Amino acid sequence: MSIKKAKSKVFDVQLFKRLLHYIKPYTGFFILALTTVIGLAVFGALRPKVLQLAFDHNIEQKFEPGFLNYIVLMLGLLVLEVTCNLLFIYYASWLGQSVVRDIRIKLFNHILGFKMKYFDNSSVGVLITRTVTDMERIADIFGEGLFMIFSDILKMTVVGAVMFYMNWRLSVIVFVTLPIVLLATKVFQRYMKKAFEDVRTEVSNLNSFVQERITGMKIVQIFAREEIESNNFRAINERHKKGWIKTVWYNSVFFPIADLLSSVTLGTVIWIGGLNTVLDQTASIGDLTAFIMMVPMIFRPLHQIANKFNTLQMGMVAADRVFKVLDTTSHIQDHGNDILENVKGDLEFKDVKFAYVENEPVLKGVSFKVEAGKTIAIVGATGAGKSTIINLLNRLYDINSGIITIDSKNIKTISVKNLRQNIAVVLQDVFLFADTILNNITLKNPDISEAQVEAAAKEIGIHDFIMSLPKGYHYNVKERGVMLSSGQRQLISFLRAYVTNPKILILDEATASIDSNSEQLIQNATQKITHGRTSIVIAHRLATVKKADTIIVLDAGKIVEMGTHKELLKNKEGHYRNLYNAQFLSKHS
Repeated sequence: MSIKKAKSKVFDVQLFKRLLHYIKPYTGFFILALTTVIGLAVFGALRPKVLQLAFDHNIEQKFEPGFLNYIVLMLGLLVLEVTCNLLFIYYASWLGQSVVRDIRIKLFNHILGFKMKYFDNSSVGVLITRTVTDMERIADIFGEGLFMIFSDILKMTVVGAVMFYMNWRLSVIVFVTLPIVLLATKVFQRYMKKAFEDVRTEVSNLNSFVQERITGMKIVQIFAREEIESNNFRAINERHKKGWIKTVWYNSVFFPIADLLSSVTLGTVIWIGGLNTVLDQTASIGDLTAFIMMVPMIFRPLHQIANKFNTLQMGMVAADRVFKVLDTTSHIQDHGNDILENVKGDLEFKDVKFAYVENEPVLKGVSFKVEAGKTIAIVGATGAGKSTIINLLNRLYDINSGIITIDSKNIKTISVKNLRQNIAVVLQDVFLFADTILNNITLKNPDISEAQVEAAAKEIGIHDFIMSLPKGYHYNVKERGVMLSSGQRQLISFLRAYVTNPKILILDEATASIDSNSEQLIQNATQKITHGRTSIVIAHRLATVKKADTIIVLDAGKIVEMGTHKELLKNKEGHYRNLYNAQFLSKHS
């Protein structure tokens, strides 16, 4: 371990203060939990004192009057301690879960606003870990960490004060040993923090690996990579195991040492206290009995503090990771105040330049216009920049330079939400949630009724297909729509776009992977949903763009040709003619 890592802060005060900020809405419950903690410490420390009085006043003196009062008082203190413990466990856990709920909602909403570039460079598994697993570790800070540590420290303080008040000579024996245990605890905490950071890192790696392999299981099996992926998983799992074994090793060293010191201290107290009781009467039988009871009450909390500090450390490591995501500024700047109303659909790109990676331009000064209600098709080889155009129009990414306008308004001056509400996109790779067809179409928009969905489905000719499925519109398509064919999923995506009644429609390779059974339905649906609205059709299959009002040919991020299908075919040396001939010849070869 490097010196720098070894000297890393055992406890980040600033991070903890930030976490406490989320307690403000629950200040009353926080105070209640603290009150129960104080009660646990006070009532627990008073029981040995009552026992000491019972021994000295009654048992040793063989004096019966008043003995029952001590028994009743002991029982009352025990009931109060149990009650405080019950209230503490409930309200501390309730507080932790409430805080975590608030942070999780804030984190998820924050992630929802990230640029696509963030997701391009981030692991889905890591984000899942931050949103789910790490959150539970933060909840443990309150349920098992923070309050328990405070309770243990307070109990040690109160018990120590009672011990010193009862017999300072015997107390010195205990207090001499405590600094050794405290030093061992401090060293233990420092190394456990680093160990838990390693464990959390490997948990994220495990989540990412498993998530990716399950999602891509078809590829794993098609290419017979089961053994390779199993070996890769074993390697990650081994690192995860080693991380945990390191924490187990630290525990196995610390706790026996702490137990040994506790036992030695207790034995010394009994020995010295016994001599004092017998020889010089500087200690009473009650003192000795109470000290025998209180020494574990001093040392046991030290064990618990170390143990609960482990929980606190894991929670703090998790909180640090979560706050790093919350502190990530990867949002599209949404400062637009303009609202698109009565949208006609005039669209224009003016010298638009863009690069996903700096100094690797994808669009190199693209300019074109689309009149309201017209259909424009964009074709070109893979990597020419076709899909990038729709990403920029939706402001999934921001352009590097140039201007994009809708009805002469710069899209950067338009509210992002309002902008996207007026644009519908049908993608080649259709994503469906594990839900009903109806919910996948409406996306649970309360403004879209089932009757409207059915009417729209009939208009574009896919109502009969949906009704042929079990439960019709309420058929659950399962995760990613696996219960439907690619063509059927595509039909659902067409309907999803159509019911929103968009002013601008984008079809991004929407007919690239359809089956023959769905092809006619999709062609009819395409004609229906593009009619009368501004449409951008991106396609490899040129047969789908023949009817477009204008066809734009992209090559290496630049527009190299523009015109109708017939106009472009006249240029025998043109890119479009070459693309068309290549597809036509391959189709008839």
